[in-house]
Amino acid sequence: MDDPESNKPGLLERLSAFLLREPEDREQLVELLHSAYERELLDADALSMMEGVLQVSERQVREIMIPRAQMDVIDISEPPDKFIPFVIETAHSRFPVSDGDKDNIIGILLAKDLLRYYAGEEFNVRDMLRPAVFVPEAKRLNVLLRDFRSNRNHIALVADEYGGVSGMVTIEDVLEQIVGDIEDEYDFDDDEDNIIPDALGHYRVKADTEIGDFNAALGTDFSDEEYDTVGGLVLQAAGQLPKRGEQIHLGELTFTVLRADSRRLYSLLVERKKA
Repeated sequence: MDDPESNKPGLLERLSAFLLREPEDREQLVELLHSAYERELLDADALSMMEGVLQVSERQVREIMIPRAQMDVIDISEPPDKFIPFVIETAHSRFPVSDGDKDNIIGILLAKDLLRYYAGEEFNVRDMLRPAVFVPEAKRLNVLLRDFRSNRNHIALVADEYGGVSGMVTIEDVLEQIVGDIEDEYDFDDDEDNIIPDALGHYRVKADTEIGDFNAALGTDFSDEEYDTVGGLVLQAAGQLPKRGEQIHLGELTFTVLRADSRRLYSLLVERKKA
């Protein structure tokens, strides 16, 4: 006698049957995916990843790149004993190396190659450099990801229309668009204000909010001589890139990181310390 359980279609069979209704456009495909989630054919993580894949196929490098001002760059003129503490502090695996300014990137230095310096071998930074890859701001992320995989490259400099460097992007930045938080309660809509108060007297603040605007909204007097944004202020106080949930205290304010990835702060929760 057949076991009724053995006759039940598996997950892949049910999902395949459900998707036989061929969508005519992206919106219908997203609708089908959400319907599959509601029918418990997909879990929340799978749905988010599929939506991330769709977004990667539409988004451009300029939308996720690390801006030029936030790039951690090594100057070729500096001796290793001067820039190695910076490498340790920032804890990246790869660093663009410039000759003069950030528009003149001459190569990429892998942090692991610095082991030769500690091994006492003859060490010349120029000899250690890997070729720098440049991509246009308008390049699609899915094309960039394919290039990263085929070239076994993990980092690219982003060039603007005039040939200058406008930022950089890594394979981790692209992958985070797929496996990271696609949307959560801490995300801002593009048309939302940079500073949003809540009923508890706290503030949700975009990390790229200018310090002058932040001072005006909260009645503070933070200096903007060294950094232009609240994110830069918090990075300076933390001494390193803080992780989600980490708290930084500045004066009477406590900054809690709401959203961050491996290289950037996105949003913060700001509250005044209780008396």
